[in-house]
Amino acid sequence: MRLATIRTAAGTRAVRVDSTTATETGEADLRALLSRPDWRAHAEAAAGPSHPVEGLDYAPLVPSPEKIICVGLNYRDHVEEMGHEPPAFPTLFAKYAPALVGAFDDIELPAVSEQVDYEAELTVVIGAPVRNADDAEAAAAIAGYTVLNDVSVRDFQGRTSQFLQGKTFEHSTPLGPVLVTPDELGGDGTSGGGWAISSRLDGEVMQSSTTDQLVFGAVELVRYLSAILTLNPGDVIATGTPGGVGHARRPPRYLTDGAEIVVAVEGVGECRNRCVLVK
Repeated sequence: MRLATIRTAAGTRAVRVDSTTATETGEADLRALLSRPDWRAHAEAAAGPSHPVEGLDYAPLVPSPEKIICVGLNYRDHVEEMGHEPPAFPTLFAKYAPALVGAFDDIELPAVSEQVDYEAELTVVIGAPVRNADDAEAAAAIAGYTVLNDVSVRDFQGRTSQFLQGKTFEHSTPLGPVLVTPDELGGDGTSGGGWAISSRLDGEVMQSSTTDQLVFGAVELVRYLSAILTLNPGDVIATGTPGGVGHARRPPRYLTDGAEIVVAVEGVGECRNRCVLVK
């Protein structure tokens, strides 16, 4: 099953996305839908107003998650290109909801930086409260997967040892377009060869890897994070990016005004965004 949050004339609406039609579930957004204990059955049975899939206006998949938790240095090829050793524990940082944009919205490039980077990421969305989970409980708490572009303002990020200041600029982080449930994908992307993950900047391939390069997979991350705090429906966990980021290239390759950046995960979807300088 595929689910999304779309913009309509009446406001945002949670929808089930089928091949040609998106059907409203009755909730305002995906977080509200996932907060129902029966969200799967409710979404499958939804028979509300429908919209053609072609031309849907996708809002950020979860417009206002309680938590956006991101994992750094979590692909072996990216760890190597950045000159680090594989971490013993997940490297964690956060974003805030104002950073999010829809999967096809413009990305705002801040005028204070000329070092804005792209990062394709497989992303987990939580579908049930979970705390101190074992592997089975962690897997059961995953509602599904989506795509996030962890746009990073590298000069701000590098000002201190803490990543946050370079990671949560407003209107910078595409999320979506859809959530794909694990049963449709047949796993968590860390076994059986993984899923292809990529980014293309103005049509040129920048990143090309597979999710089995993850140091810590989705289930392991949910288990680890749930030992720290309760994960709730609609929480977003961005699992990290593979090698090929602009900051690691020689010379570096950053996002510029008018550029198009596309990040994609096989079987899950893609975010396609134009970059717009905001002064």
